[in-house]
Amino acid sequence: MSNIAVQSPSTRFLCRITARVDPVVSLGETACGERRYVPIIGGTVSGEDFSGQVVAGGVDWQLQRADGTLDIAAHYVIRDGDGALVEIHSDGFRHGPPEVMQRLAAGEPVGPGEYYFRTAIRFQTGAARWRHLNSLIAIGMGARTAGAAIIDVHLVL
Repeated sequence: MSNIAVQSPSTRFLCRITARVDPVVSLGETACGERRYVPIIGGTVSGEDFSGQVVAGGVDWQLQRADGTLDIAAHYVIRDGDGALVEIHSDGFRHGPPEVMQRLAAGEPVGPGEYYFRTAIRFQTGAARWRHLNSLIAIGMGARTAGAAIIDVHLVL
């Protein structure tokens, strides 16, 4: 064994993304579960360093697995207040007790502490101001409402 100690990561809040979404579109049952997608139609980005909007046209691809876990793969673009564009790839999971997930699916208010909603986020941009994001990973801690996904984005440093 080596005597090298690996540090625990630290994080820094970047922004809150509130992505407005259209209703879920189901492609039906596949061999792996129900395949579906959610159109991302706009939204806001708010943070001390990064504020702007979610560009309409993104998609959250989902697989509702037999074990109750929703496998998430969202791909969309955010624009900062100066017009710089940043591509977001967000992969993760949402799951919880069946009764909580049923309430969530029905559009009822559900506290984010009642279920698990986490994503690993990667960025791509050509904007000089945000180019450092191209080499960082972020963790998204999410909540879902009837018309939006709310993601608090924390950079892993």
